Amino acid sequence: MATPRKNQISLADTSYYHCISRCVRRAFLCGKDALTGRSYEHRREWVESKLLQLAQIFCIDVCAYAVMSNHTHIVLHVDKPKAQHLTDKAIVLRWHKLFKGTVLSQRFLQGEQLDTAELAALQGRILIYRERLSDISWFMRVLNEGIARQANREDGCTGRFWEGRFKSQALLDEAALVACLAYVDLNPISAKAADLPEHSDYTSVKARIASAKQGKQPTTLMPFVGNPRKNMPKGLPFELQSYLELIEWTGRCMREDKPGHISSDATPILQRLDICPGNWLALTTSFTKVFRGAVGKEQALTTYCQHQHRKRRVDLSNSQALFA
Repeated sequence: MATPRKNQISLADTSYYHCISRCVRRAFLCGKDALTGRSYEHRREWVESKLLQLAQIFCIDVCAYAVMSNHTHIVLHVDKPKAQHLTDKAIVLRWHKLFKGTVLSQRFLQGEQLDTAELAALQGRILIYRERLSDISWFMRVLNEGIARQANREDGCTGRFWEGRFKSQALLDEAALVACLAYVDLNPISAKAADLPEHSDYTSVKARIASAKQGKQPTTLMPFVGNPRKNMPKGLPFELQSYLELIEWTGRCMREDKPGHISSDATPILQRLDICPGNWLALTTSFTKVFRGAVGKEQALTTYCQHQHRKRRVDLSNSQALFA
């Protein structure tokens, strides 16, 4: 039986989550259908544009993404403090970019005077909006529902477009986070849809490389802010240059004519996170096969299960072996 979404999201343990959505019957989301010859490639831009647009509205950051032919991979960061600190007006403005809201919320934005009862009702509604704007389920709902409607309209049909609800994995520590980021960014190369990271269309790694050439980082993605330190700014706790080097080295190891060995001094990230280079390839090429639920080292996984009142630590042996 599938685990309820509320039992998969635990912000007390981590704010990072890996989300996967697949098309119904594994049909073509994008790319070219070999049977009909019809191209759906333009839909990949739909997903990327919608995803990055929602990141500007929700209090949720996009860390990595890859839009594949029949599924999507997204790594999200929930910024709960931001949702709590936004003013009531800012919350309503953001929500109205997604939905019409209520008569009271519309009157509130127009500056109309509300009586005591109306203000109380509005405050209750704003509290709901505030929670939803930092909720992964609502983020993925708005993303997937919008794409489904657009695709069904184009195909002239109705019904399900996505294969049930999205799958979610908690990324409990830095080791799990960097392994999942690499797995997502290298997905097109694993699927032989691209030969180089910079040629992987509709992926976060291509956007980061394009910006890095100009000495910048994409404003639509959560930035890399360097190694953990005092007064740490908001962002991914890794060096961007080291991460891109890590992607390059891993991609080379994934080639069929390579032995799949990564030397111990290939990148500082592996040393800092105490991940054995011999295990790195397994983590970044088979992430969703090796781990079915939350991902992290043994201690992080134990704490997460305690908070979620779970008796079993799923995939514990894989965590012990691969993060050793």
